[in-house]
Amino acid sequence: MVSPALETPAPLPRSLVFHPRLSDEEFEQLSMNCELASLERTEEGAIVVSAPAGSMTSDGKGEINEQLRRWWKSHRQGKAYESSAGFFLPDGAMLTPDASYFAGEQLQGLTRDDRSRFLHIAPAFVIELISPSDRLSTAQAKMEAWISNGVRLGWLVDPQAKQIRVYEAGAQPRIEAGSKVAGSGPVDGFVLDLEEVWSCFR
Repeated sequence: MVSPALETPAPLPRSLVFHPRLSDEEFEQLSMNCELASLERTEEGAIVVSAPAGSMTSDGKGEINEQLRRWWKSHRQGKAYESSAGFFLPDGAMLTPDASYFAGEQLQGLTRDDRSRFLHIAPAFVIELISPSDRLSTAQAKMEAWISNGVRLGWLVDPQAKQIRVYEAGAQPRIEAGSKVAGSGPVDGFVLDLEEVWSCFR
């Protein structure tokens, strides 16, 4: 007896393009209604679809955000956000970092309604965590996009290589590979314990 052939479902698209381009309001509504994936928008208007994170990556993100928020609670200036926050950038992109921080002066004048939606401003500081499914080149391009849109400091955390690529406005990226990495500029005084982050991937 011949077993019936099983059809392999077509893979979901990783990016979508709408013509005409979705407005910021339309894109935000689409994101709010999407329960199965996280959406970002490139400068060109393509909508990038990201699957939920694996357990180790989720654990790593949680550790990073816990440490950042603990530092924020020590002074409560500005605001720290976790990975579900999205931000519209000057070049038209809408990106979501794995962790971010806004300096106090960036939030002045924003209303409660403004803060209930995606902010139209780049964070002062972002952290991106590379997951096993991420391409390094894609992650680096995203970090460069953050910096070109006004982010002052960014960390690209690579748990496989156990190192961090540090991005700063007006400087070439550099690599740090110690057990801790210290913030500067908008997050002066923040120290990320990398050993705790790496432990999430063992």
